Amino acid sequence: MKTLNFRNIRNIALAGVLSLSAASCDHSLDIEPKYDVVSANVYRDFANYKSILAKMYAGYAVTGQQGPAGRPDISGIDEGFSNYLRQYWQAQELSTDEAIIAWNDGTLRDLHDMDWTPANEFLRALYNRIFYQVSLTNEFIRETQDAQLSERGITGANLEEARRYRAEARFLRALSYWHALDLYGNVPFVTEQDRVGSFFPEQTTRADLFSYVESELLAIESELGEPGFEYGRADKAAAWTLLAKLYLNAEVYTGQGRYADAVTYSRRVIDSGRYQLEAEYGNLFLADNHTSSEIIFPITFDGLRTTTWGGMTYLVHAPVGGNMNAAAFGINGGWGGLRTTKNIVELFPSTNATPDERAMFHTDGQNLEIADIFTFTDGYPITKFKNVNRAGQAGSDPSGNHPDTDFPMFRLADVYLMYAEAVLRGGGGSAADALDYVNQLRRRAYTDATGNVRGNGGAISQGQLTLDFIINERARELKWEGHRRTDLIRFNRFTSATYVWPWKGAVPEGRGVEEFRRLYPIPSTDLTANPNLTQNPGYTR
Repeated sequence: MKTLNFRNIRNIALAGVLSLSAASCDHSLDIEPKYDVVSANVYRDFANYKSILAKMYAGYAVTGQQGPAGRPDISGIDEGFSNYLRQYWQAQELSTDEAIIAWNDGTLRDLHDMDWTPANEFLRALYNRIFYQVSLTNEFIRETQDAQLSERGITGANLEEARRYRAEARFLRALSYWHALDLYGNVPFVTEQDRVGSFFPEQTTRADLFSYVESELLAIESELGEPGFEYGRADKAAAWTLLAKLYLNAEVYTGQGRYADAVTYSRRVIDSGRYQLEAEYGNLFLADNHTSSEIIFPITFDGLRTTTWGGMTYLVHAPVGGNMNAAAFGINGGWGGLRTTKNIVELFPSTNATPDERAMFHTDGQNLEIADIFTFTDGYPITKFKNVNRAGQAGSDPSGNHPDTDFPMFRLADVYLMYAEAVLRGGGGSAADALDYVNQLRRRAYTDATGNVRGNGGAISQGQLTLDFIINERARELKWEGHRRTDLIRFNRFTSATYVWPWKGAVPEGRGVEEFRRLYPIPSTDLTANPNLTQNPGYTR
């Protein structure tokens, strides 16, 4: 079992200290428990600070104060469905060629059909989770200003640690605001500077929110811990990685390319020397992946202490079904939901004499073609995430429900690919280094468990390293890790009729959809609650 303190979060009742200045005005976002403690009492004792910070990290993983269900942080939807990671993953993956789901819950099918509306409850749950996180972090940042710390007599080493905690909270707020600008664009905006109390937040523009997230990350860079100082916590490398992602997508967000900056911040992560590629690709997605030196920033899980029906519980159980052996995944049974489309399968040619270790498809008893979305055996499940360790032993939860596997939100392989793409897009840097980084990933993919490289090791030449190659390599390396929608938008393949996949646009062969779907709609509930908000173009209220 992993012992990181941040996993022991089930009984932290932070919602009781949360102010009402939430960025979302959706009245269905009811916060539990109801104000049984107050900020002044909680923040008076420095010993409480790390537990409060842990709750902010846990906001991406768990859904309430109890786990796996009961005393939810927000209401208005099934608690397991409301999970931040679960809904973020679905928004990034189910809307693309990488994932399709056999379930017909509510408006879930609309994500892959790409015909969602502002009433979609899953997009609303994600929106509410994002702004719940913003509210948590705003409160912590407000209560840990230097003046408040001085008034409470927090000095010396505790003062320095409190400032680091504050910088981490600012990183987490920047992360959630990045999700908001990437997914929803023009959203309500509130910081710790806004007054405490119920009010209607003003709506910011996507470009202004980009500038804000950038400025926050640059401001806290020197205050965060050194790369790898404590697993599971945001450090300088996490901030550099998020900056690289922000800059790589800047042309989408603002209309102005920032590829040179993407090169700069990718390089900072690489040159830190702290991170190395995991020797065996599959080890990145197992129950002991917290031991990997490749993972820069995870969402952490523990089968006994971080329990939820979303998060990694969902990502390990939902792709298992048909004739698959659940015990091989360290779980008590599969949920028969998630598969991928033939577009992704065909990136791994079956005729290749030296197979790519990253393929990870279960094909036995499955059909490549998806004739029926709701038939689990139509489409290939991806066998990536497992609740077993490198020795094949199941995780710590004896029931087989909740995995120990962490979600690798940021890892070095992604940084290598971002660097290569930014170089190809004219950001400067070294073309030779870009090729080397890509070939390191490919050599790993073509190396067996004993360290022998098969064939040519999958290496490519400089002339083969093109943007078309990069988008495909990102799918091979990073599939099901929550990047695909953002990648397809950046490559102008998300809505276009020139690139389709099964059931894109709700037809079996796939079709192009409206350009406005590059952004999700502001939920109808928040538009009704907040008169300052305007819906994204293309959607009705």
